[in-house]
Amino acid sequence: MTESEFLVRAESTLGAIEAALERAVESSDLDVECSRSGNVLEIEFIDNGSKIIVNSQAPMQQMWVAAKSGGFHYKFQDAHWINTRDGSELHAALSRMVSEQGGVGVALGGF
Repeated sequence: MTESEFLVRAESTLGAIEAALERAVESSDLDVECSRSGNVLEIEFIDNGSKIIVNSQAPMQQMWVAAKSGGFHYKFQDAHWINTRDGSELHAALSRMVSEQGGVGVALGGF
C-alpha cells in the first residue's frame, strides 16, 4: 500500500470509529466524548475520566491504540486492521476496550 493509500484508509478508519462511538452513545448508556486532532482520536470516558487514544502511524502504516489494557498496533491485512501480536481485529478489540473502560457493553461496527 502506498503512503497516500494508507493515509486515506487511516482517515476513513478514524472517522468510522468516531461515527460508531456516536451511534453507541445514542443507543446505550455509554458516555464518551471524542475529539480529533489530525491523526489522533481521543475517546474520553466521562464517568471515570479514563481515555483511549487511537492514532495512525504513517511511517509504520499502522493504527495504534492506547487503552487501560495496554498499547496495541494494527496493520491492514486482508481488508481488516489486524493486531501485529495476537491477530485480533481492531473493531472487535476496540469494542472490548470501550466496553471495559465504559462499563457498558458495546459492539462497534467494522471499520
